[in-house]
Amino acid sequence: MSVAVVTDSTAYLPSELVRSHRITVVPLTVVLNGAEGLEGVETFPADATRALGARRVSVSTSRPAPEQFARTYRRLLDAGAEAVVSVHLSTGLSGTVEAARLAAAEVGAERVAVVDSRSTGMGLGFPVLAAACAAEAGADLSGVRRAALDAVARTTIFFYVDTLEFLRRGGRINAAEALLGTALSVKPIMHMPDGTIEVRDRVRTASRGVAKLVDLAAEAAGDADVDLAVHHLAAPQRAGALLDALTARFGDRLRQAYVTEAGAVVAAHAGPGLACVVVHRLPTAPDTDPR
Repeated sequence: MSVAVVTDSTAYLPSELVRSHRITVVPLTVVLNGAEGLEGVETFPADATRALGARRVSVSTSRPAPEQFARTYRRLLDAGAEAVVSVHLSTGLSGTVEAARLAAAEVGAERVAVVDSRSTGMGLGFPVLAAACAAEAGADLSGVRRAALDAVARTTIFFYVDTLEFLRRGGRINAAEALLGTALSVKPIMHMPDGTIEVRDRVRTASRGVAKLVDLAAEAAGDADVDLAVHHLAAPQRAGALLDALTARFGDRLRQAYVTEAGAVVAAHAGPGLACVVVHRLPTAPDTDPR
């Protein structure tokens, strides 16, 4: 294809989609008790889950280096791509977009465009898929970038966590909000309205958390047909219950549904028990009625 599409390992795209759309994935690094590993290559969700269950644990994550992106872009361009569109997790969560932009400036801004998804998980994955489909259809650099940005605007993420403690430790939410959730013995529902994590609702139990995620997904979808993604972390039964409830709620308005376990980067910050739904509203077909 004339435009190559790059993303990072936090998109949590099903592997068959990565292969079929020829998407290039650049991994983030996870550090568990001082041992570094590339997400999805050397470090996996179970590794982070085990580490987080220990009494004393040090878990952190780091962005890819600009040089890593630059090498990737040059390899794709040398292999025949005319341009690259690189779509990444929110700048509110990571410096990955900044690293990609530094690399793009080095390789050539006229040949590499970087897009901030303002999300993570399939909140990133759906814009990546939109970019890949546009590239496959023959769109140029500008067209592929627009496809990704349009998908960003039509994608919403909500997620439930058993505790805010891991988000607090990682600096992704402030201590006051974490303390409030602990004091009230409530389970938080989070969202990312501006690319950063905020509390959207609070519930008393995990089952109510699943039900609330379904309600919020339906609200976000409006009247549109949707593709959905469900992520979990060490909670496959919870993910299954969420998918079943979403399938029943949306009926024939649900076009595609994907279920994947969140990777080690999200595990490090969200903790075991995570349940997440990503709503991707499909564009309405244009009215061709000549009247």
